[in-house]
Amino acid sequence: MSVKAFKLVSAVEREMLMGDKNYINIECIECCGKNLYIGTNDCFIYHFLLDEKISTAGKITFAATKQLHKYLGLKKPVSELKAASALTRLLVLCDNTITLVNMMNLEPVPTGARIKGAVTFTLNENPVSGDPFCVEVCIISVKRRTIQMYMVFEDRVQIVKEVFTPEQPCAVAVDGYYLCLALTTQYIILNYNTGVSQDLFPYCSDEKRPIVKRIGRQEFLLAGPGGLGMFATVDGISQRAPVHWSENVIGAALCFPYVVALDDEFITVHSMLDQQQKQTLPFKEGHILQDFEGKVIVATNKGVYILVPLPLEKQIQDLLASHRVEEALVLAKGARRNIPKEKFQVMYKRILQQAGFIQFAQLQFLEAKELFR
Repeated sequence: MSVKAFKLVSAVEREMLMGDKNYINIECIECCGKNLYIGTNDCFIYHFLLDEKISTAGKITFAATKQLHKYLGLKKPVSELKAASALTRLLVLCDNTITLVNMMNLEPVPTGARIKGAVTFTLNENPVSGDPFCVEVCIISVKRRTIQMYMVFEDRVQIVKEVFTPEQPCAVAVDGYYLCLALTTQYIILNYNTGVSQDLFPYCSDEKRPIVKRIGRQEFLLAGPGGLGMFATVDGISQRAPVHWSENVIGAALCFPYVVALDDEFITVHSMLDQQQKQTLPFKEGHILQDFEGKVIVATNKGVYILVPLPLEKQIQDLLASHRVEEALVLAKGARRNIPKEKFQVMYKRILQQAGFIQFAQLQFLEAKELFR
């Protein structure tokens, strides 16, 4: 049974990005606060400011204002963008080279600092250096079976470590010293400081696109065999039951308490609390799904959309209104980490009371008594 957890809202219309130039495609996106960056297949970066507007009826819309666009001078697509807001830098991957550009004017740093030979890269959101004016970057190198760790400063880069992997890596996520890697035939956890690695489970990267996503401290979400979304800690264990995705998931994102997945026809929403599928949104031609500081963004080749979560209290009330007491209580308990303690206690008491009356009306007196108590 469905819950209305998210609404899909358009953020950047195709005309704003490409006008009548039909050959332009969106390759990658990055969002940092109100700043939205888009990399395209014709080697441009576009910078928009996103303004969230709420109508008197509570309807949320987004107005995107174009700030500027910049041509990187190559005949190659911009394949990845990552913002390092503490350094006011945007890391841009194009033609196997990561360039540092200024977040505001998109100009390359004067020193010309860059990282060459990168297939893909990610930032360490749980850095080990303790330096606030540096970001830790992990790249899959063009050298076979090689991962490299870099420290990136405002105007220079420094290699810290080079690690060799048992098979060719094709996707990576980082937490502290731990790398969660999708290799050719399996997922592994590798501590790049000690060199100790641990196998997780087999996976064939030739048949499907692997997904490796850090979802919290020392925990990752992976696309497993049989269309399962699997959770794994750095110790190689799973503390949560898997969620059932479709076989051809393209991307996944986390917006607690939900895991959102994208395939070639739908966006699906599963609860991390009871693993049930809660919502399905038709969405054709999507190829990007990412979360940025709690904001979930999806994109086709031509447009960018934001999945706006409905307030948890509204979702709980909808569940109670349709007499789905168990689900409402599970969601209410899960909401504890998102709501201030005093407000949560008042809300939770009211929900228990409402749930009690629903059970009472269904003649489930023992259950009602527990809830009233």
